[in-house]
Amino acid sequence: MAKADKSAAIAELTDKFRESGAAVLTEYRGLTVAQLTELRNSLREHATYAVVKNTLTERAAKEAGVTAFDGMLEGPSAIAFVTGDPVEAAKGLRDFAKANPLLVIKGGVLDGKPLEAGDITKLANLESRETLLAKLAGAMNASLSQAVYLFAAPLNQAARTVDALRAKVEQEGPVAEAAPATEEAPAVAEADAPAAAEATEDVAEGGDES
Repeated sequence: MAKADKSAAIAELTDKFRESGAAVLTEYRGLTVAQLTELRNSLREHATYAVVKNTLTERAAKEAGVTAFDGMLEGPSAIAFVTGDPVEAAKGLRDFAKANPLLVIKGGVLDGKPLEAGDITKLANLESRETLLAKLAGAMNASLSQAVYLFAAPLNQAARTVDALRAKVEQEGPVAEAAPATEEAPAVAEADAPAAAEATEDVAEGGDES
């Protein structure tokens, strides 16, 4: 790859890291083009899934301030860049990996916080954003204390309802502060087929750079 092309690829990957709320690193060794296309389609609403070159991705992650993938960029790598609901993206990756064990979820990053593979599974097991907001609305209708109780639920769920609660409180006036936990949930990926199958993908190239 020419130096100018490498620079462009690194810049594009850097932008993807910065623009995504979360990213999940996977290894796709042994998966077919058809399987990767299936994964891409399943994630389309919430993430883009791109086969990447490890050396370029390492540089891009460093430029974007992402350290979660340090030491993990080995073998044929692909990243799910999450721009939608991280829970739904995690569910898509989890379900696909169950049906296709050759897909290995290696780790991720959510709002700058590193995630282990197990964290992504936990994220996938959470309820959807819509369900959580519906529960929050119901709790608010009953009493604010019930809404605060909701925040005692797994932090990963409560964190995604903060904005809705803040808006409600601002409408009704100040109330006694309730300090929600601040731990953040894990997240994850539109999939691109391997570079050999989709030569038009700007940053979708499989394997390590020699």
